[in-house]
Amino acid sequence: MVELLRTNDAVLISFVRGLLEAESIVVVELDQHASIMDGSMAMVQRRLMVDDEDERAARQLLKDAGVGHALKT
Repeated sequence: MVELLRTNDAVLISFVRGLLEAESIVVVELDQHASIMDGSMAMVQRRLMVDDEDERAARQLLKDAGVGHALKT
């Protein structure tokens, strides 16, 4: 699995998940519960992961949608 982005922005996470899932790209969200326990103070950010073979398509899709700035390099 490859990390696409790391953020506490719930709107961005929802948008990205929707884009990827619409293209049948499986998305796994890590650290969601730790982030909630943290109180959303940005100490623990949520991570969106995709399979290695979907990384290239996922990155291109997010760039095309205008959220390429949020991608983890």
